[in-house]
Amino acid sequence: MTNANATPGGRSADMKLEVVVIPVSDVDRSKQFYGNLGWRLDADFVRSDGSRAVQFTPPGSPCSIHLGVASGLFLVVSNVDTAHAELAGRGVDVSDVFHRGDGPGRLSGPDPQRRSYASFASFSDPDGNEWLLQEVTARLPGRVDTDNTTFNSSTELAAALRRAAAAHGEHEKRTGGQHDENWPDWYAEYIVREQGGKELPL
Repeated sequence: MTNANATPGGRSADMKLEVVVIPVSDVDRSKQFYGNLGWRLDADFVRSDGSRAVQFTPPGSPCSIHLGVASGLFLVVSNVDTAHAELAGRGVDVSDVFHRGDGPGRLSGPDPQRRSYASFASFSDPDGNEWLLQEVTARLPGRVDTDNTTFNSSTELAAALRRAAAAHGEHEKRTGGQHDENWPDWYAEYIVREQGGKELPL
């Protein structure tokens, strides 16, 4: 008997439910409501296309909400091309990979700089519920619980280690170029502080 969840040739790509978009008529009123619930405000900014992004996370939840004008569901992936290929291989009518420019439209292909949060693909279920794949390789400060350091994939952890390595190289230059025997402790402190949005070590 064939396992319907198996992917030919290996393990399925992780697709983690990250955000549920909640349609609201008044963003500021809803922002006050969810803030009063004690939910963490992760973001409140205006995108390049003029739309506003407001995100909250319930205490202890790995999934967040966006306040918006339409509903939708975000799935975080470590590589949007891999996730796209898997969905297409399963017969899903998934969009081409795209990124957003300065306007409201979609531009073909992944983000040219391959920035985290900037490359997408989308698909819908038979009832029209839309899912948006979003490639995340490095978390924005404040997006995670400052008391916990977590990574969604080995790709995300490797990116954090590379940033710590580059920062530690500058640290060694400032301290006379001597090899730092305690570099694992320094790396760990850097990564924890970076993910929590705290002041980074020098």
